Amino acid sequence: MTTNGTAVEVENLVKTFGEFVAVDRVSFRVGRGEIFGFLGPNGAGKSTVIRVLCGLLRPTSGRAVVGGLDVARDPETVRQNIGYMSQKFSLYDDLTVEENLDFFGGVYGVPKDRFREREDFALRMAGLLDRRSTMTRLLAGGWKQRLALGCAILHEPPILFLDEPTSGVDPIARREFWDLIYQLSEQGRTVFVTTHYMDEAEYCHRLALMYKGKIVALDTPAALKAAAGKTSMEEVFVSTIEEEERGVS
Repeated sequence: MTTNGTAVEVENLVKTFGEFVAVDRVSFRVGRGEIFGFLGPNGAGKSTVIRVLCGLLRPTSGRAVVGGLDVARDPETVRQNIGYMSQKFSLYDDLTVEENLDFFGGVYGVPKDRFREREDFALRMAGLLDRRSTMTRLLAGGWKQRLALGCAILHEPPILFLDEPTSGVDPIARREFWDLIYQLSEQGRTVFVTTHYMDEAEYCHRLALMYKGKIVALDTPAALKAAAGKTSMEEVFVSTIEEEERGVS
C-alpha cells in the first residue's frame, strides 16, 4: 500500500433527511493508494456517505474533500475526477459490451485519441476482449461486475468508489474482483469500498465499522481483531454492534 498524501478527508460530516439523521458527525481520512472499507448493516449510512463523497448528495453540515476538491462547493468537478460503481452496476443491458464502454467513455469525456487505448485496457482487465460484441444482458453476474468496473475506470480516475460492488455474485467472482481491486491499488489508485461480506472486510487495508450513521470503530482488520480479542471480522462486528446496543439501552 502506498499512501503518499491524503485522497479523501472527512470532518464532522452530517447528512439528514428531514428529521432522520443518516450520517452522524463522521470523520476519517483515506490515503492515496489505500483500500478503505466501510462495513455495516443495511441502513448504517455507508451508501449515503459514498453518495455525498461522489457529489451526488449535498452534505447537511461538516466538510468532505475528495482529491483536493470540496464536494459541497464543487460537486460537478468531483464527479469528473472519480470513478463510481454502484451495486446495480449501472450498465445498459440492451447494449453490447463495447457499446457500454463507448457510452461511458462519452459520459466521462475520454479524449477521442485516448479512447481506443482505454477501451482495450478495460476489456483486457475485465477479461472481455473476446466478448466485446456480446449483449450485456447475456453476461453472467461476475462478468457484468467486471465490465462495470472497466466502465468506471475508463477516464483513469485516481479515486474509485465501489458501493457494495460484489452484491449478488458468486464467491469465485468476488475473489477475482478483489484481485482487480488490488491491482488498481498497486497502481496508486485509492479504492473506497462498502461491503456487508465479512470475508471481504479482511481484504481492506483499513476498515471503518458503521452503525446507525456513526463510525464505531476504525483501524486495520488485524488491529480491530486484536483490540476486540477476536479471531475474525464477523466476531468483531457482532461484538461491536452488541456493545453499541448496550450503550444505547
